[in-house]
Amino acid sequence: MNSIKDLTLGQRAEGRTLLTAQWVLGHRDGSHRLIPNGQVVIEGGTLLYVGPHFEGEVARRIDLGAAMISPGLIDLDALSDLDTTILSIDHQPGWAKGRVWPRSYIERGPYEMYTQEELAFQKRFAFAQLLLNGITTAAPIASLFYREWGETVAEFATASDAAGDLGLRVYLSPAYRAGGMMVTAPGQLEAIFDEARGMKGLDEAIGFIREHEGRHGGLVKGLLAPDRVETCTEKLLVRTADAARDLDCPIRLHAAQGTMEVDTVRRLHNKTAPEWLASFGFLSDRLIAPHATQATDNDLRLYAENGVSIVHCPLVSARGGSTLNSFRSVKARGVNIAMGTDTTPPDMLMNLLVGLITCRVVEGDASAVSCADLFDAATLGGAKALGRSDLGRLEAGARADIAVFDLMDHHMAPAIDPITTLVVGGSGRVTKAVFVDGRLSMRDGEVAGFDMNEARATAQVQFDGLIAKYPERSFGHPPVSEIFPPSYPLEVQR
Repeated sequence: MNSIKDLTLGQRAEGRTLLTAQWVLGHRDGSHRLIPNGQVVIEGGTLLYVGPHFEGEVARRIDLGAAMISPGLIDLDALSDLDTTILSIDHQPGWAKGRVWPRSYIERGPYEMYTQEELAFQKRFAFAQLLLNGITTAAPIASLFYREWGETVAEFATASDAAGDLGLRVYLSPAYRAGGMMVTAPGQLEAIFDEARGMKGLDEAIGFIREHEGRHGGLVKGLLAPDRVETCTEKLLVRTADAARDLDCPIRLHAAQGTMEVDTVRRLHNKTAPEWLASFGFLSDRLIAPHATQATDNDLRLYAENGVSIVHCPLVSARGGSTLNSFRSVKARGVNIAMGTDTTPPDMLMNLLVGLITCRVVEGDASAVSCADLFDAATLGGAKALGRSDLGRLEAGARADIAVFDLMDHHMAPAIDPITTLVVGGSGRVTKAVFVDGRLSMRDGEVAGFDMNEARATAQVQFDGLIAKYPERSFGHPPVSEIFPPSYPLEVQR
């Protein structure tokens, strides 16, 4: 019996590889099934067998011991920069803390606050963190607050290469927008638009997808990403929907997610965002819509009728004082629920726990949702949103995207059920190994070709540099010490 350390990190093993562990989460008849002491056989990038005992010949056998071999997790709102949402946790209101551009900054001319080299590093750093947390498929998301306007083809070319080098399955293209929000006076926000700029961004995204679709053995796929519903015009979104049909790719658009959006869209269109999108035929099964925390009953009805998938990001939503209302009721309406992390840490297991808790609190019912319901959303729900029946499950013929979770990690409590154990008591830190398309992309905290310790220090330097620029884009231009005061008074050195 071989050890997983006998496999080469960053490479596919030649010949058939059999993995066995205390638990395997297989898939049969449309749902996950727990297989005690199960076996998984990988051949190339495909799963050849998932079950109790494989009878055929294999090149090697690897026993993973007290672990669960799971489908890789799918994150459809995956952080791809250095997270600035953590700055808003204890620092409100957002309009006063650089979360919305003031008129003075817009009039002087917004600029890129990171270099292209820094942005390229951040994609690689973020992708490595996703792999460390058992995430094998990701749709990257980043803030546009520190950008000149939208994302660029150049940085996403480096993102495509990062996915190929590290071994992560991605759906991406540069985000674009036709507008933004501006602070005109304390607490007063106004939408501003430059539709031509949005159209140019869409054209660049289309060109990117045509160039990069299928790269790195199919790991890179296209996704059109208009930024947020309140920053888009009808013309831009109609063209986006047409392009998605031509390219046969999904669309991700943040909608029904916050009071600023709800108030702005109501003021501009006299409708909720989903109602406005439905009025010109934008809702479809291609649409992936984070976060739905402000969705009305009618919004959810429209989503269900048109096959829209939502992306539930419970950790970042709960930090801001909101949640999906609720996981059970949305699922009961027939809306497909996928999962996202959308913040630091990109820990999907932590998000599943917060999702479990918030649903039960909202419903006032401990039986409102189960650990399996949340795990389904992080695997099968994400695969359905992408139109991929070969992801999010372990069965013969599916892609060999696998996360191995250590059930004997010293953080874990003893239990008889691995799913409950992982969701309630686990975290991304118990991820022991990750395979993507049959390739060993992460093992024991090490990502192929990437030094996380060195990268963490680089990330801190870049983040400190960004924070130093916050006064330029904050209303009234106060110093950093006033925008982000410390949690407790600083002891003055004498």
